[in-house]
Amino acid sequence: MTLEEIHGQEHTMETSDRVQSAGTALEELLLSAKKQDYLTVGVYESAKVMNVDPDSVAFCVLATDEEYECDIALQIHFTLIQAFCFDNDINVVRVNDIERLADLVGADETGEPKDAHCILVTSPSANPWKDPALDKLSLFCEESRSVYDWVPTITLPER
Repeated sequence: MTLEEIHGQEHTMETSDRVQSAGTALEELLLSAKKQDYLTVGVYESAKVMNVDPDSVAFCVLATDEEYECDIALQIHFTLIQAFCFDNDINVVRVNDIERLADLVGADETGEPKDAHCILVTSPSANPWKDPALDKLSLFCEESRSVYDWVPTITLPER
């Protein structure tokens, strides 16, 4: 085994640990933000918040699964949301388990699962919200961008 192969294996394990740690941090962030009522759930609801008060957006989660990969309208919305986030220095991640994400954010008033394709973590501009999980995710996104992974994919921990 060459030195490059050994380094490659270590890098793969390190990357796997980073993604797993980020998944745990994302779960913690979403649960904490939900308790504080700092979540905006849904593509259209998120677009409204971004249009009205972009400074209140602290983090963005885009979610899809195999069922929605070919949904052109959703992909166009994702592209526009990502562009907006990049222009406003908002960290963005992708999650491939939309059902798990929907479980975390809960149901709407009628008991129907919310549209979890886009979730924003917001923070009041007057009194910014600090959360250790948000700091971990910001660092994860910064590290991912340093290796040209502009919208990293996070795997949520199993339940």
